[in-house]
Amino acid sequence: MDTTPSVQDLVRQIETLKLEAQRLKTAEEAFHRQNASLKALHETSLGLIEKLDQEELLENILERAASLSNTEHGYIFLLEPGEEYVQLQFGMGFFKSQLGRRVTKGQGMGGRVWETEALVVVKDYQNWPRRLPDKVLNGLRSIVGIPLKKDRRVLGVIGLAHVEMDRQFSDEDIATLERFAALALIALEKSRLYADVRYELAERKRTEEILRESEERYRTFLESSPDPIVVYDMQGVATYVNPAFEQTFHLSREELLGKQIDFVPAESWPETKAAILRMQSGQKISLFETRRLTREGKILDVQLSSTLYQDRAGRPMGNIVTLRDISDRKKAQEELDRYHGHLEELVAERTAELAQINRKLELEIEERKRAERSLKKREKELEAQSHHLEEANTALRVLLKQREDDKKELGEIVVRNVQQLVSPYLQGIFDGRLDIRQRTLAKILETNLSNIISPFSDKLASGMVQLTPVEIRVASLIKEGKTNKEIAEVLLIAKNTVLFHRHNIRSKLSIKNKKINLRSHLLAMT
Repeated sequence: MDTTPSVQDLVRQIETLKLEAQRLKTAEEAFHRQNASLKALHETSLGLIEKLDQEELLENILERAASLSNTEHGYIFLLEPGEEYVQLQFGMGFFKSQLGRRVTKGQGMGGRVWETEALVVVKDYQNWPRRLPDKVLNGLRSIVGIPLKKDRRVLGVIGLAHVEMDRQFSDEDIATLERFAALALIALEKSRLYADVRYELAERKRTEEILRESEERYRTFLESSPDPIVVYDMQGVATYVNPAFEQTFHLSREELLGKQIDFVPAESWPETKAAILRMQSGQKISLFETRRLTREGKILDVQLSSTLYQDRAGRPMGNIVTLRDISDRKKAQEELDRYHGHLEELVAERTAELAQINRKLELEIEERKRAERSLKKREKELEAQSHHLEEANTALRVLLKQREDDKKELGEIVVRNVQQLVSPYLQGIFDGRLDIRQRTLAKILETNLSNIISPFSDKLASGMVQLTPVEIRVASLIKEGKTNKEIAEVLLIAKNTVLFHRHNIRSKLSIKNKKINLRSHLLAMT
């Protein structure tokens, strides 16, 4: 039995493989988007640690949030002193021209978020009942705003927007914006705290308290980070690890703090030492991929970022290292690569089978083309023969019509001649004095003469609506243009009798009481 799969089976298998590949590609893209979001969050977090400039940090946060949400339009409203309005102080894309715009509580998107102290998403700003009436804002479509809150107090609003009709913000976009809003709030608070320090240098005690509060916020941020974080001093001794570090490597703070953490595999030491030297020289280590060990000896693939932190005099005090476990991603990538390889092998096999089938189909198509060419040639020959026969038939029809016309004309001539040249005289014989024998012979002569002209007189009579023999003779003489008197003399009948027959003929031809010439009508009939 032939087990070779059909073309339809092969096509269905290829389509199934394509759908599976597309599903894996979609999952991979979602994974990469989430990874990009965490990467940007991580880098921005490091920026919060090493930068103090409020404008630079907030602009950086806004740019990263917009980039991850695939839009070019973003804004940040900040609460002005006196709490009477919020002002747009940072803008990208569409909002760059709106810098300085002020709104009070409830006005537009910024005022609405300030009023509700909650996230607001508008799918079509142009038709939103609470929109600002300014025509300049007609270009806005989908827009989202998130409050920057501290202790139940709104300090500002951060948001993104689309200007295209068919673009909307997904739940993933909003989650990304919420994470960056938290960073923006930290950056805002950090900047304001340091501003207070600059304005109140004389109050050292208060400054120290503010610094401790700020450090506590950073500690809270570090404690809540989903990525493992460890802080080293310049001798490589661990001074801090966050809960994520303990959970990832199954090591407790008690056995880590005050010691050098021994969790670098032997094969990873050369690249780790090189990274440490670069970091100590002032370079920032960003997204460096290496390996680390858990308590059980399990090797994890990690992505590492490191930056130095300094004291007030600018002297390096140690470094902060952020790690991210990418083992699952690596395994997924390896599995995906293996699957892609297997898929390529299957596609190559199916392609070879399809190529062989295509060759067979090409041979069949070529054979059919040859048959079609032969058939077309035969059709042309038949068409030529048909054309020739059609011309011959046309000529034959013309000849047959001419013959019918000749026969008709001959019949009319015979009938007319008999009626005009023979019948009157035969009638005269009957009117004369004949003995029985002569009358019998004359009757036979009349009968035989009638039989001779009967084929012609039948046709003439059928055209004249079954007229009587006398009416036919009268009609024939009328067609000849004879007057009533001339007809009466020829037929040896009275003139009134002729008029009587004319009346009957008009009745039988359905032209009685109509202004139609009888002779013209009879000529038209024949």
